[in-house]
Amino acid sequence: MEREGMVQLSTGDMLRAAVAAGTEVGRKAKAVMEAGQLVSDDIVIGVVSDRLDAPDVKQGVIFDGFPRTVAQAEALDALLAEKGMELGAVVSMEVDDEALVDRVSGRFTCAKCGEGYHDTHKRPAREGVCDKCGSTEFKRRADDNAETVRERLNAYHAETAPLIDYYRAHGKLRTVDGMADINDVTAQIGTAIG
Repeated sequence: MEREGMVQLSTGDMLRAAVAAGTEVGRKAKAVMEAGQLVSDDIVIGVVSDRLDAPDVKQGVIFDGFPRTVAQAEALDALLAEKGMELGAVVSMEVDDEALVDRVSGRFTCAKCGEGYHDTHKRPAREGVCDKCGSTEFKRRADDNAETVRERLNAYHAETAPLIDYYRAHGKLRTVDGMADINDVTAQIGTAIG
């Protein structure tokens, strides 16, 4: 979501770009990732730091899925202060866990054009045929199943949910009703980061 010149930053995308570019932090990340380990907070913060030095982020950024822990939030605060930058707002999308399990575990896409569908909320108009390109081939991500989503939610509640109190205490938290209609959610996000 780009808004008013802001650039969306995903740590996963930034890590892959740093690895591909062969930067110092990218080489460190590559070694850890090739060993099948999780990239440390220091490496993630290094990638974020490098990315925040790029000219295209001067109008601001929207972090997607970062920070994930209070330790990362504290490191981000220190990094931003060092760079003379400030965090404007943190958006918390409030969604019922079981609704989220349903949304994620029911989704699938056209294998040819990527059009998104859902088992109950958005079926193709003609069963087995993509509305957009007419393909009859569909795919699901291997991790889009109820068990994996519930495991991720457990990890979220243990590691990431404490960020809500952290950012509330810092006066940065804005909540959005993620159960609302998509146009309403979009409007709420716009107001929150406006």
